[in-house]
Amino acid sequence: MAEHPHAQLVRKGYEAFTRGDMDTLRTLMSADCTHHVPGSHPLSGDFKGQDAIIGMYGRLAEETGGTLDVGMEHILVDGRGHAVAVHRFRAERQGRRIDEAGCIVFRIVGDKITDLDECVEDIDTANEFWS
Repeated sequence: MAEHPHAQLVRKGYEAFTRGDMDTLRTLMSADCTHHVPGSHPLSGDFKGQDAIIGMYGRLAEETGGTLDVGMEHILVDGRGHAVAVHRFRAERQGRRIDEAGCIVFRIVGDKITDLDECVEDIDTANEFWS
């Protein structure tokens, strides 16, 4: 069976993120897309617009010295503009390590991602790692 177009879009985004291909990521997002990052640490908050989102992704790479690894495990779709990608997140930063499950809930309008709501396995662990 063929993969749903929303699942294909999300998969393409994860592949581009993993390669560091920010130009491709820009083509997948609407101009006013927002990525919501949970927590109370310096990289949490709402990043609105492609430049803010790409800038935050750059900070993730910088803060982890290139150790960031996000392995996508599953994509679920509802056929009505939502997709959920379940992933494993691993990184090292300032002598600390993180290895947790997480997910992103995507809102898709037409063929563009308009909203990303990130969820983490343990918000306290994420806060400690990024603080």
